Amino acid sequence: MNGGVLIEVKIISKVYGKKDNLFIALNDISLTIPDGATVAITGKSGSGKSTLMHIMSGIDHPNEGEVIVNGKDLHSLKKKEMDRFRAEEMSFIFQAFFIEANQSCYQNVALPLEIAEIPSRRRRTMVEKALGRVDLSEKIDSKAGDLSGGQKQRLAIARAIVNKPQIIFADEPTGNLDSATGDKIIDLLFELNKKLGCTLCIVTHDDELAERCKIRIQVKDGEVVSMTGRSVSKPKTKTTTRKKAGAKS
Repeated sequence: MNGGVLIEVKIISKVYGKKDNLFIALNDISLTIPDGATVAITGKSGSGKSTLMHIMSGIDHPNEGEVIVNGKDLHSLKKKEMDRFRAEEMSFIFQAFFIEANQSCYQNVALPLEIAEIPSRRRRTMVEKALGRVDLSEKIDSKAGDLSGGQKQRLAIARAIVNKPQIIFADEPTGNLDSATGDKIIDLLFELNKKLGCTLCIVTHDDELAERCKIRIQVKDGEVVSMTGRSVSKPKTKTTTRKKAGAKS
């Protein structure tokens, strides 16, 4: 971990609806996250935590504010530039795995490399290394749909790390797993954080998992109500006349 600022969120707000149906998903949030950190974003369902992750990663756009990642203002990028930047700098792990069941493990893990236009002659070596890191080397030619739940999540992690991203965003990565398998997946993610030096941002309801992270950001009703850990700034607020009527998770 080099400790330099990797992600900078500057007074972002996200509003849904209009007039009487208007509600604030995120309200004037500012924070910084250092390179190589482990970050937990916590809060109840509907608190805005997933919305925050989506905006930090460029999947969604704020109504106001800026998100600077590795020196680039995400929301000033054109769509093709954003897609390319995400393919090169970020990876995602979701609760539902989102693997292609009818394709082989190799094909699943190679997908981000195709998006990033990595030459085909390099892909095999990169896929083999990623599958080896999650102990799935022997499954390289197996159909993804034949794997167990834990193996499918490990496959999703292999896909996430194959291009050696600077940031891994994980949204409830153990939500569909039993506790023993979930613990193994979490151990693997933290091991990869150390070995690869990547920044790990996890949206989670799990307090034990959150406690393992160096930085913890608690979200409630679209606002950051507490932040612990190094290099996290308190929200900068500004006068607003918006009506708060709820938030998305």
